[in-house]
Amino acid sequence: MKNLKDINFSQTPFIAIWEITRACALACRHCRAEAIDWRDPNELDTEEGLQLIDDIADMGTKILVLTGGDPASREDIFRLIRYGSDRGIRMATIPAATEKLTYDLVKRMKEAGLSQMALSLDGPNAETHDNFRRIPGSFERTIKGAEYARSLKLPLQINTVLSAFNYDLFDDIAKLVKNLGVVFWEVFFLVPTGRGKILKQLSSTQYEILFEKLYNLSKEVDYIIKIAEAPHYRRFYMQKEMMNNSMENDDIRYHELPDFMAPSTGPNGTIGLAPKGVNSGNGFVFISHTGEVNPSGFLPINTGNVRNTPIKKIYREHPVFKTLRDYDQLQGKCGACEFRAICGGSRSRAFAMTGDMMSSDPKCSYIPMKYRLDKVDIFKTSMF
Repeated sequence: MKNLKDINFSQTPFIAIWEITRACALACRHCRAEAIDWRDPNELDTEEGLQLIDDIADMGTKILVLTGGDPASREDIFRLIRYGSDRGIRMATIPAATEKLTYDLVKRMKEAGLSQMALSLDGPNAETHDNFRRIPGSFERTIKGAEYARSLKLPLQINTVLSAFNYDLFDDIAKLVKNLGVVFWEVFFLVPTGRGKILKQLSSTQYEILFEKLYNLSKEVDYIIKIAEAPHYRRFYMQKEMMNNSMENDDIRYHELPDFMAPSTGPNGTIGLAPKGVNSGNGFVFISHTGEVNPSGFLPINTGNVRNTPIKKIYREHPVFKTLRDYDQLQGKCGACEFRAICGGSRSRAFAMTGDMMSSDPKCSYIPMKYRLDKVDIFKTSMF
């Protein structure tokens, strides 16, 4: 994966997520898709899927994640993985922890060319995790799935949803993840969509507390830690580096990620992080099981369908995508923030909580420098 810094996010998403099905035996509390037990007859079929993979490869996209639902519900998953791999895409998938998650499944996916497998883990024990996933035995299957990946030397990623539900268990979850031999830990901060609307969210103060823990952990482990739907972690990370290394504001380039924040590869050449700040519609695109294109699975604004319009045209030309990539259109604190080019705030959360995708991220507590300077100017003026 060379020359990553040359990727132009206005032309090419760094990562594409294709929800190949919504069929899933789980009923997870946070599920944005509100997955169902059966496959939708209107899903993109195999040939449509292969065409989509061609189009994604032709855009120059580096990573394609096959998600769901449960991707293992599709019999053609091995063909899809092989086709994408042969096109030079790093293929990843997230099988659900059901009876379909077997050693044979993992082995066949690796043989097909899978670069990385992700499993969801939302608690340090069966009681917490199974309560969140709402199916007894899912914790045990997840641990077994991790064992399958390790035995087959398939790079393992763990995805964790953080909300008020498991906030107090973060340290225990982090310890378990560390012991699973992962190459990548994706920590997702809940967006209130789908079933997730009824879950209690974290406060902005709790975000900052978890950011501190994640930052400290990132200095101790050899695997990649990625934060999803909390891009202000990038602001927090940069502030910590400024403080710990006695960096002055003039030493910081607020418009690009420093190399130490964007390792291009993980352990042993596995999937790393994007060279720039990815956000909904900006380096990121989502395709639903029926072909609808959204800036993100958690920003459900329909911008077209790949059955009618090539994904390249939608991603590059649709007004929603172009607006999301124009950070000068951000409103409120996000628009005034000096870190907006590397953060941009969660556009998904802004939309879910305010109905406006360009409004300020409601879960960011940071006060931009411009706001603070304006207050100082007002105070000085009032003295005369």
